[in-house]
Parts: sequence; C-alpha cells; structure tokens
Amino acid sequence: MIAPVGYALVAFVVAAAVATALLRDVLAAIILFAAYSLGMALLYTLLLAPDVGLTEAVVGAGVTTVLLLLTIAETVRPTDGGALERPDPRAAVACGALAVVFGLTLPDLPAVGDPDSPVIAYERVTGYYLSQSYAETGVENTVTAVLAAYRGFDTFGEATVVFAAGVAAMVVLRREVLT
Repeated sequence: MIAPVGYALVAFVVAAAVATALLRDVLAAIILFAAYSLGMALLYTLLLAPDVGLTEAVVGAGVTTVLLLLTIAETVRPTDGGALERPDPRAAVACGALAVVFGLTLPDLPAVGDPDSPVIAYERVTGYYLSQSYAETGVENTVTAVLAAYRGFDTFGEATVVFAAGVAAMVVLRREVLT
C-alpha cells in the first residue's frame, strides 16, 4: 500500500504534467517538466525501483532539462506571458476517459511487494533470476545483476545511444553558437 506521501506525490506529478501541457510560456513549461520528472523519480524510488528512479532523475530532470534550456537559450522565446492555454474539449474528454479506464484497473493490480504477485509467482523466469543471479554474477542486487550481466550488451547499447544523442546535441548547439 502506498503511504499518504505517495498519494501526495502522485497528485503533484499529475498536476505538474497537466500544467506542463497547458502552459504557453516555454520556460515555465520546461521548469514544470523538470519538477514532474523529479516527482516521478521520487515516486519510482517510493515504489522500490531506485534504479528506474535514478535514471528518471538523471535523464528526465537533469539532461533533458539542460538540453531544453539550452535550446530555448539559442532560439527566440515568445513573450506572450505564462497564461494557460485553453485545451481542446474533445482532447480533454479523451484524456479524462483514458484516465478513468486506467483508474478502473488499479484495484486489480497486486500490492507492491506482494509475494503472490504474478510476476514473483512465475518461477520459471523470475525465480531463476532471484535464485541464480548471485551465484552466476557475484552481484548481490538482482536488478543490477540483470542489467549489468544478463543484459549487459543491451544496457551498453542504450548508454551508447544516450551518449551519441548528447554529443550530437552539443555539436549542434556549438555550431549554432559559432554561427
């Protein structure tokens, strides 16, 4: 069960996401997006997924925010104020309906850490990793063992893509500064 802090964090994340989508001021939207990403990182950590939380904090709240801020620093920023944009009623109804459908599925999800959870109870795959990861890799944390050892090439590929995107962004931004 999520503590009251978790519910407050979910409310903050939803409010930040909606405000980010509706703000007309680009700088304010970027700052709210960074707050949203930080809230998501905290929520992932609260849900016992610190590796995902750390990734969200670094990529979402850190790198993405810096790249977006650098982008608007190199472009012209409209000065029409930070007023909220009026959303399209059809889009708002569609988003609301989707939120209701997702909300209706929440009671069917297992509690965090439930030993009878279908993922944990499926011994063929999950049980293998939980029982064998330390013996095969020497890494105590099973998630780290899966990411670093079993899926090492995949993780390396993802890191390479993120690095290449960062270098490309720096090259483009540097070229814009020099011209």
